[in-house]
Amino acid sequence: MLKHRGFPGRLTGTDFQFVIRRANMKAGAAKIIKRERFADRKNADRMADKGFMAALWAQFGEDVFERGNLDAGRLSWLFGREVVAAEDPFDPASYDALLKINLKVAQVSFPEIFAADAEPMDFGDWDDDEDQD
Repeated sequence: MLKHRGFPGRLTGTDFQFVIRRANMKAGAAKIIKRERFADRKNADRMADKGFMAALWAQFGEDVFERGNLDAGRLSWLFGREVVAAEDPFDPASYDALLKINLKVAQVSFPEIFAADAEPMDFGDWDDDEDQD
């Protein structure tokens, strides 16, 4: 499993994780699914989506990226809209799956991240893996 060095481990001040520390050797990678985002979601959940999208954009931009240690649950909130499969066939239960940001959709969903005068999101001390496996 590829570890994305420099990617924030979580949203600062919350328990919303962005990456996992270890591959699940017994059950394999958790499956990425498309989760529906309803209008009545909590503000904290919306901030986690925004923070994760900002981190993806800062780390990968428009490049194709490997799922690696990115959290499947957090990816699932963006999958099928702002983050899409970059390969066919796509294996949603693989750490090697290739993804990319759907820039047009992401710009509509999170305009504050992509605005010309956008301030970079402050992740504080980005939680790079503390246990250098």
